[in-house]
Order: sequence, then structure tokens, then C-alpha cells
Amino acid sequence: MAEVVLIVDDDPVQRRLLEAMIQRFGYRTTVVESGDAACKLLVGPQAERIDAVILDLVMPDLDGLGVLARLREASVSVPVIVQTAHGGIDNVVSAIRSGATDFVVKPASAERLQVSLRNALATNALAGELQRLKRKHEGTFDISDVITRSSAMQSVLKTAEKAAASTIPVLVEGESGVGKELIARAIHGSSARRAKPFVAVNCGALPETLVESILFGHEKGAFTGATEKHSGKFVEADGGSLFLDEVGELPAPAQVKLLRALQDGEVEPVGGRKISRVDVRILSATNRDLIADVRAGRFREDLFYRLHVFPVSLPPLRMRRDDIAELARHFLTRIAAEEGKRIRSISADALALLAAYHWPGNVRQLENAIFRAVVLADGDEIGANEFPQIAALVSCGANSAPPLIEPSPAMVASWPEADSGNGQAPATRAAGHSLSLTDPRGDVRPLEDIEREAIRFAISHYRGQMSEVARRLKIGRSTLYRKLEGLSLEEDVPTG
Repeated sequence: MAEVVLIVDDDPVQRRLLEAMIQRFGYRTTVVESGDAACKLLVGPQAERIDAVILDLVMPDLDGLGVLARLREASVSVPVIVQTAHGGIDNVVSAIRSGATDFVVKPASAERLQVSLRNALATNALAGELQRLKRKHEGTFDISDVITRSSAMQSVLKTAEKAAASTIPVLVEGESGVGKELIARAIHGSSARRAKPFVAVNCGALPETLVESILFGHEKGAFTGATEKHSGKFVEADGGSLFLDEVGELPAPAQVKLLRALQDGEVEPVGGRKISRVDVRILSATNRDLIADVRAGRFREDLFYRLHVFPVSLPPLRMRRDDIAELARHFLTRIAAEEGKRIRSISADALALLAAYHWPGNVRQLENAIFRAVVLADGDEIGANEFPQIAALVSCGANSAPPLIEPSPAMVASWPEADSGNGQAPATRAAGHSLSLTDPRGDVRPLEDIEREAIRFAISHYRGQMSEVARRLKIGRSTLYRKLEGLSLEEDVPTG
């Protein structure tokens, strides 16, 4: 979804001109005619999400400097570009000292305003990213730091807030790459234990012979190679939170000892006789269907119920398409700074391409795609040409491929309805596929495009069995073939 720019001007003609100009730049606009109306949108519990402000400096009642003063009092850090017909140096100094990001003189040219907006948004994004990385390093990363504009994620974050207010064990469920550890860190950072350690363990990467030693510790000489005493992850996390990533990969012997540690709050190191009491909050994560593993005997039922006290299920990226543009800009800001490249933005065409892709690897795949695009880019903006692999997959119809790891029925049932692109109306959902009813700008897609995508998906889903495709779509075969011809889908029909 495009960034939102708030236009504040008492002149109706100027408001209309600015609105048309900024929309041509690819941004969304919100327009108000007074400083008081602007403050209602920017300050307080009902404040809306605004990415930048274009503020007239001279207005009746509350003027531009008054608005800047209120934003400073409320600690609102939105970038503000002030504009006025009076371009005296005193006005410039006063506006900048009051917190304005930039200053333009009416009538500002489209090129000047576009550059100012792009620089302001990029600078604000970089400052926000630096603060977010600092809080993550300090262990104070909390739920408010999770980047999302998706309505599908709002209930997830509200659930996470409730979990953070307690010491209840939390199991974060979701496909690979959706950000399960990030949510676990946010829960810890929003809890009363945020000043204590957050210790993460990837259970799937632990050698089976060393699982118990790593989790519960060992005494010197307990086994070959144990030349020193090791306290173990439970003791390291004492007073804080222990995050067990991919907990379904734990071998059976370690599951038994983990169950005892959860029940009694005690751990016994390998080769030791002294039991240590620990105060640890357990946060775990899985991309597996643990219920199926319990039924198959691969995971202990009693341990499952100890971990599955408060499940938090993360929807995959294809179910929250509003987040694609927001996350893409977030990754662009961080990676461009790390790579030392002066890339300021990502084009509307590139965002539309990313929104059209299925993202079977979820957020991790999107981050890697942006990394590659930053390396390929030559200018100060990333365009669709920097995503050749994504473009090829979208154009050849491979976009409807199922996820790399199929979600469990319990996970799917717990996901909110998919975002449709405007954060309001849900999109139609099928297993492994979502059909967006709106484009990346929030406008309803043409019926022909929706019908083309639905038919293409049906052909793929039923492996080219055209009689079955027609029966499931509840149309005749002759009607189906007429639609294939009219929608230029003949090449999607398998031959032979």
C-alpha cells in the first residue's frame, strides 16, 4: 500500500492542486483545511496512520507553527514539509527549529515537491529503522515495533498483547518465514520480563546427541569432549524468556526432560546430581501440524498441551498483502544503508509486481528479493526491472504454486480473512491461494482480470482436466472454451 500524505491548507484551490500532484507521484492523500483538523488526525488515541505532512505555514486560528508545536509536545515524529507564500528567512528558521523536515515556497514545482517528499520519507524510515534495531539489540523490541498495515495482523497483535501481559506459555504457529521469532521477541519485549534475557534456541539445528546438554547444561567430564561445565539455555534464560524455535523437531528423550522442566521449574544437567530451579517463561514456535505429530506418536501429547496453552497463529504473507509494500520499504531502507547505496524509494510498478506474487517463502523470501534488487539497482529508485525472477514467475502463471510447507488445518482455521488490498473487504481464499479483489492502490480490479485468474487457478488445481474445471466452475464446456479464447488463456490448456 502506498504511503499516506496529509495535506493541510486553508486554500481550497491549493488543496486540490496539491492532492492531484501528490497522487500522480504514487502516494495516497488525506486533505484537511485547518490546523486543528490536522492535529485530530495526528495526535491522540484516534490518530490515523500518516507517513508525511505538507503543512501550510499561514492559516487562520491554529497556524503551521502551532501544529508543529503540538506535534512536538505529543512526541509525534512524522516528517513535515511546510510551505508558504512568504519565504522569508525568519519563517524558514522558525519552521525548521519547530521540527519541520523541509521548506518549500508556493507555488512549489512538482519536481521540487517530489524530491522533498521522497527525501523526507526515506530519512524518516531510516531513523525509525535505526531505533527499531537499537531496541531489538537492547531487548526492548515490543509489539508496537512490528511492521504491519494489514487488517489480518491486527487481531494477531492484539492477541500477542494479551499474552505479553501474562507469563502463560505461548506457541507461535505459522509457515516458514512468516516471522515467528519476531513475534516471540515482541511478546518478551512487551512483558514484565523485558529487562531479563531473551534466549533463542533453534531446536531443528541441534545435534540429537547434544540437545539435552545445550538445553539443560552438563558437568565437566560428563561425556567425551565436556572439558568445562556448561550451564545450559534454561539457566541462561533464568528470569527471562526461552524461545524454542521449531520445537516439533525435538527428539523424544529431550521432550521428556523438557516436560519435567515445564512442570516443576527444575533442570538437571547431564552428568550432574544437583537440580537447579529456574524461573523461565517458555515461548515456542512451529511450522508443523503438532496435532498430527501427536497422533502419529512423533510428539508427546502431554508436552503438546503444556506448550499449546496460548497459541498465536501468524497468517502467511499472501493472506496479508497490505504488508508487502510496507515490508518492502522497510527492508529497502535497512539493506540500502547496510550496503552503502543511496536508494531512496521503490517504484509503484515494482510494488504492484510484488503484490501480485504469491510469496511461498513469506517475509524471508521478500527480504531476500529486496536484497537482490538493492544489489542490482543503479539509480536511486528500485523498479520492476530489478525483480526479473518475480516477474517471470508472475507472467508464466507459476504464481499459484502452493507454499513450501503446507499449513495445518488448525492454523488455517485461526487465520483472519485475507486482506483484499484496502484493509477492509476480505479476499476470497482457497487452500494455498488467495484471489485479491483489489489492486495495490486499493481500487477494485476489472472483472475480466479476476475471472482470468480464477480460471487459470482452476485449470492448475484440476491438472488440466477441462471437464472437471467446467463442472467445478458450474459452466458448460463450450462456455469455458469461449472464455478461454476471450481471455487469451488457450496456452494455459495442457495438450496431449
